[in-house]
Amino acid sequence: MIRAFFVFISLICFSIVAHGQLITNIPNRTTTSLNGKWHYIIDPYETGYFDYRYRPYDTDENRKKSSAAFFNYAKAKNKLDRVEYDFDKSATLLVPGDWNSQDDKLLYYEGTIWYKKSFDYKKTGTGHPRVFVHFGAVNYIAEVYLNGEKLGTHEGGFTPFDFEVTDILKVENNCLVLKVDNTRFKEAVPTVNTDWWNYGGITRDVKLVEVPEVFIRDYFIQLKKGSDNIIAGFVQLNNAEKETEINISIPEIDFYKKIKTDNRGRAVFEFEINKLILWSPENPKLYKVIISSQYETLTDQIGFRTIESKNGKIILNGKPIFLRGICLHEENTMRGGRAYSDADALIALTWAKELNCNFMRLAHYPHNEHMIRMADKMGILLWEEIPVYWTVDFTNYQTYGKARSQLTEVITRDKNRASVIIWSMANETPQSDARYAFLKNLISLTRQMDDTRLVSAALQHRSEKGVNIIDDPISHEVDIVAFNQYIGWYGGHPKDIPNVKWAFDQNKPVIISEFGAGALAGLHGDRETRWTEEYAEYLYEQTILMMKKMPELQGVTPWILADFRSPKRVLPYIQDGWNRKGLISNTGEKKKAFFVMQKWYAEIEGNKK
Repeated sequence: MIRAFFVFISLICFSIVAHGQLITNIPNRTTTSLNGKWHYIIDPYETGYFDYRYRPYDTDENRKKSSAAFFNYAKAKNKLDRVEYDFDKSATLLVPGDWNSQDDKLLYYEGTIWYKKSFDYKKTGTGHPRVFVHFGAVNYIAEVYLNGEKLGTHEGGFTPFDFEVTDILKVENNCLVLKVDNTRFKEAVPTVNTDWWNYGGITRDVKLVEVPEVFIRDYFIQLKKGSDNIIAGFVQLNNAEKETEINISIPEIDFYKKIKTDNRGRAVFEFEINKLILWSPENPKLYKVIISSQYETLTDQIGFRTIESKNGKIILNGKPIFLRGICLHEENTMRGGRAYSDADALIALTWAKELNCNFMRLAHYPHNEHMIRMADKMGILLWEEIPVYWTVDFTNYQTYGKARSQLTEVITRDKNRASVIIWSMANETPQSDARYAFLKNLISLTRQMDDTRLVSAALQHRSEKGVNIIDDPISHEVDIVAFNQYIGWYGGHPKDIPNVKWAFDQNKPVIISEFGAGALAGLHGDRETRWTEEYAEYLYEQTILMMKKMPELQGVTPWILADFRSPKRVLPYIQDGWNRKGLISNTGEKKKAFFVMQKWYAEIEGNKK
């Protein structure tokens, strides 16, 4: 059974690598924002999607019978046969944004909400330009309709997707409607049990993207694995039917090369280059890279650096680096909702810089593109993760497909970002044969798509004869052995932490991907009293003493930069719906443990110099 599962999902991996269609580098294309106020209707019984027999309206048979569904809103000239529905008289939500933090009655809402945006659009390009509607992310399932036509469905709350609308778009009075459903369910990724807020809605930017009839859909331009002077990758055109010349240039260093696609629009290349200043946290150098064809010119801001795991060390640009990190949820803590903008990213990354970090673990799902590109500019290395988390159903083929799709989408989006050095497959998942096959195939897919970065997963440890070990078979498949531990908080006492023993037989660099303690900002007492800042401070001090005795340790990401919302955290007057393990409170106040880590990271950085 497991072997059959392994073979099946291996075939799926090949299919995805060959047929992905996501448009990349949206920030540098010709776009029109559809952000702003969208009308919405709460629909917990999904009355706008199903008839009274619970049959979907958007089937071929029902479309002929009824104009009552929300997706036919535009065709009915803004009036529906069923008089209960009127978007234009409904309230509005801001997009991007989650619905939970915008309306008190929606704080805990899980279910369907319909969104509607009306807009005019006139194409700006010459010839026969094409237009796509691009969504940065919608949580969790999005059914998308334009002018009464269904564009498609996307599942996965943290990755981008787009649909072509060229032949449906009108000059005036376009009607874009989304059915958005954030209901948790067993076969989803993530599944029903998570320790973060299930923010629903159109949580990231929505844009119309105008491109030529033949356009540069995707490209990969990075240093070849193992080299600091060979740029390698590919360029992929969309709708190309003949060989096409492509120019790749980096004007700052007088680099100009021509390549030619095959008749499928794909060109693979390798070029030697000897003038590059390598990107690093100390010097996050980005080059203007220009990719052009006879149809269009596209620019990007790309940094070049090498990363490898070698002899138990993490090697950046040929030199060992200790990853002074912190975990982060995609949340504007002080606003209490999903983060979605450059301003949100700047807050989090500035705090990380103040902590003396050079590294962030973006937990537990892909974060927005603003964060990734801002990290490129500010010199923060990143761990990116997909939400294969806790209780994911590893025996379900469809669940694997969902994880594989999300992994494909985030790698496609971020593979040219220098800050991203680790792709993570999972967090704290229980061992089984099915899980091993599931994760091993995700690892294989990752390396097919991008062999220039490292692969990891946040694993768990166990104790054997008084020594903590990582005996997870996935630890032998990844490049970095990472694990979460909460000694002194979930079991044990902080005074015992410095004497905890660890043993690793993988001969790979080790990262402690989580540790920490809850503390309510402003709650003070002695260091033996839980939930006080003093208890957390003490635990951090003791954990540092332990980590100093771990020669294999090459990085650490404490849990977590800032308090974040979680419905699992219900302790009155302490948690009140917040996970309090943040080094910074939900009002922006730095707790005592923040300064413990800040000081240790400064010492590490000083020793390096």
